[in-house]
Amino acid sequence: MRCVVCKLADTRPGTATVVLERGSLTVMFKLVPAQVCPNCGEEYIDAAVAKRLEQEAEAPARNGTRLEIRDFVAA
Repeated sequence: MRCVVCKLADTRPGTATVVLERGSLTVMFKLVPAQVCPNCGEEYIDAAVAKRLEQEAEAPARNGTRLEIRDFVAA
């Protein structure tokens, strides 16, 4: 897909770091599959991956965790 930010390059498969924050909770997921623009570095995560990240962040939110950093593990 053409990058919507720089409009100069097509994205390529890669990985991203995603940080989710809610209240005092911060969850960081590393190695998340994404489409990455080789020109400007913009990262695009598909809807299914985004939904899974939100679901995985629910457990730390319920447990009162303040900071969690983990690698994304493909299902």
